[in-house]
Amino acid sequence: MSQSLAAAGTAAGAMAELALTGDLARPARLTVSDLLAWPRHRVRVSFECATSGVQHHAFEGPLLHDVLSDAGPVFDAARRKDRLRFLIAVTGADGHHALLSWAEIDPDFGRAPVLLAVSIDGTPLDRAGPQLVLPQDRCGARHISGIDAIRVDGGYTPWT
Repeated sequence: MSQSLAAAGTAAGAMAELALTGDLARPARLTVSDLLAWPRHRVRVSFECATSGVQHHAFEGPLLHDVLSDAGPVFDAARRKDRLRFLIAVTGADGHHALLSWAEIDPDFGRAPVLLAVSIDGTPLDRAGPQLVLPQDRCGARHISGIDAIRVDGGYTPWT
């Protein structure tokens, strides 16, 4: 991941779009411009990359929790902890994937400040697409560039 890579994506092509799908009351298609509607957070991150050493970057964007909450996950209101069975699958245009649990990003549980970054090192990601940033991860393996899909899935039935 590099600033030049982000800049190259910004210089060519149309605006990137991501699809919010799954168990949501309001599925949506969002661009980086749409993500600017949510409060933005700034984080400085250092990732230890296996192939290129330590990478330092500054990211800005809304919290994943805020964006997904606005899409209306269909939690069962009668079950207080129902949201804990939901998984979040994130896919990048390059085929990279990451999986998170709702509990990880929920303020009542893990409260991880996971971002949907709209800029990296001051470079807008309008055309390259948002990036998934987990500042708490030492390794950048769950960092996803050019997000094109996020699926929220609560279809896992209790084990008996």
